[in-house]
This record gives sequence, structure tokens and C-alpha cells, in this order.
Amino acid sequence: MHSLPPTIQWTENQETQSMIWHSENASGAPKHTQLADDTLDADTAYRLACEGTALLWRGDFQNAKNLLQAMARRIDKKNSRKSVKTKKTDAAILTPSQAFHLHRQAQAQRARTLGMLIIPVNADFTIFLRRAPDVQTACVEAYGKIEHPFAISLRELLGVIGAHEWRKNGVHIAALGGKIHPYYGVFSPVRGEYLELLAKAPLPKTDLAFDIGTGTGVIAAILANRGIQKVIATDQDDRAIACAGDNLQRLGLTSQIELLKTNLFPEGKAGLIVCNPPWLPARPNAAIEYAIYDQDSQMLRGFLKGVATHLEPGGEAWLIMSDFAEHLGLRTTQEFWSWIDAGGLEVIGKMDIKPHHTKAKDREDPLFQARAAEVTSLWRLRSK
Repeated sequence: MHSLPPTIQWTENQETQSMIWHSENASGAPKHTQLADDTLDADTAYRLACEGTALLWRGDFQNAKNLLQAMARRIDKKNSRKSVKTKKTDAAILTPSQAFHLHRQAQAQRARTLGMLIIPVNADFTIFLRRAPDVQTACVEAYGKIEHPFAISLRELLGVIGAHEWRKNGVHIAALGGKIHPYYGVFSPVRGEYLELLAKAPLPKTDLAFDIGTGTGVIAAILANRGIQKVIATDQDDRAIACAGDNLQRLGLTSQIELLKTNLFPEGKAGLIVCNPPWLPARPNAAIEYAIYDQDSQMLRGFLKGVATHLEPGGEAWLIMSDFAEHLGLRTTQEFWSWIDAGGLEVIGKMDIKPHHTKAKDREDPLFQARAAEVTSLWRLRSK
């Protein structure tokens, strides 16, 4: 028995109207919805959104984007005042992990508030609002086929449009001398420092490698590009498998790389097994965050626990990790080393690189201290 899809309801012409609600991050349908148009000012919109009232937009699409930006400025101004107050009163009290959780709470609240500005979309992904863009291709790429009109937060829709541009234009990967085209919901390899490590690490003598949690397929492609004759790349996400398949075809690597939908390891053994798990042990709030957050370090622990049984004699396991979690107090160095030891592994080499991203230099970032200290490493492991 299938449950009914969530809906939003509002009153129009003294009658109750409804529309199916769509959310990729599984946020619930707003309980209160009212119509809104170009006459609504930003202060009122912000107040209503904070109170939990969704605004179903009937005005000009570009004006809706402007309103969303105005609401975001009000949230950020409020958060900035809170941050200054916290720095003055609690700087010596907050631990790094507390600062991280407060930051995530603020980001989640920001997302909830901005998610209250919603757009009606027809079943064919057309939008009847004035000056609305053509989003049909972007929506088909993100959602596939949908049989009915639906309402979606403007913020999510703009994310879908942005993802379409990333997919169309691609991300240049120096280690490949080519581009990777990420799909909506599949993490884009925009932080390239870990790929620099992968391109430089000394390869063990082997004809077969496993890429665990392939995502866009970028790691598998670099391994094949470096001369590994056969790579088996795994992922348990359908979007990731489709994305990786597309990228490998573009790069002409489909004969070298086999894609397999599974959790962690394929059957058999390989001389090289590579994994770049999510770096932070926290609960994801949306599908895209599964590439960033690994609750209870499940994937990391699973990899370290099982990789030795899949290594050929003399083979190597490469773990690509940041120590950001340790600097945030979310995981201890002792825990990490205990998992390596429990997996029957020893470290035979380690390559480090500092992050290139701008947040590592932004002193206004609430997590600046941890970001500034962060190091990304490629750990070379083997069975004891």
C-alpha cells in the first residue's frame, strides 16, 4: 500500500486548494501556506517564513529571486550579530565541536526559513510565472519524470538550475587533463587537493584496482589514466552510478573501468583499493550531504574493517582523508588509529597537502581555527 504524497494547502477565492509537495532533502510539506506576489515586502516575507508560513509565489520569477536574496541578507545579518555576541561572551567556553554543531544548527535554520518561498511547477516542468526561465532540462536531469504539478522551494529549484550548469560545463581536473561533469545530488570534485595526492602517490605493481564510493568516477578515471589496466568502481547511489558512467564514456574509459552498484567492496581481491569517504562524522540533512557527512564514521570504519580481506598479497589500500573532524573534536586521533589497528592494517606511507579553498583563510568563518589547521592526507596502508 502506497502512502499519499505530501501536499501543501492554501485558501484561494474562499476555497481550499492543494498541490503536491516535492523536496529532495525530504523536508516536510509546510503546514501553513499563503499566496504571495510582487506586493510582498522582504520584512514581511522574512517574518512569515520565520513563523513557519510558506509563501506560494504568484508574481514575477525574478522578483522572487530578489526577495529570496533579501531574506537571506536578513538572516545573515541576524546570525552575524549572534556570532559577534558569542565571540564576546563564550569564546573561551565553546569547544570546537560545540561551535560546529551551533554552526550546523544555524545553517539548517537558515535553509528552513529560505525554503518557505515556494514555486509552482507544472508536470512538464514548465513554470507559468512571468520571466520564469526554461528549467525543463535541469528538472529532468534532477528528478526524471514526474506525473503531476508540484510545489518546490525556490532555493531547491535554483540548486537544480545550478547543478545543470555544473553538469553542462564540467569541472576541469588537472590530473586528468580533462573535465568531470557532476550530476545533481552527486558531489562535485571542486576541492582538487586530494586529487593532486592521488596523481602523485607511487603506484603498487598491479593490474587491478577498486575505487570504493566512486561518486563522479573521478578517482577511477585518474587511476585508469595512470595506467591501471582494470578498475572496478563501486557506489550504492543510482545517481552516482549514472554520473560516473557518463563521465567515463566522455573520457573514453569504459573499457578500463567497470561500475558496480554495491555497498563498499566488490567480490574478489585487488592490488590497490582506494577510498575517499565523507570526512565528517555527522548526520546528513540532505541527499547531497552524504558525500560530506558520514554518521558515526560508518563508511570509514567499514572500509578499514574490511579492506584487508580484499587486498592481494603485497597490495595497498589508499585512504584519502582530511583531519578536519579531529580539529573539530568530532573524532579523536586515537579512535582513527584504533580502527586502522583493528582492521589488521599498518601505515607504510602518508602524503599531506593543505586545503586550497578560501574558507581556510576567512577569519570570519565560525570554524576558521579548524579550517586553518586542516590537512588532507593520502594514507598508504597494507595488511600486517
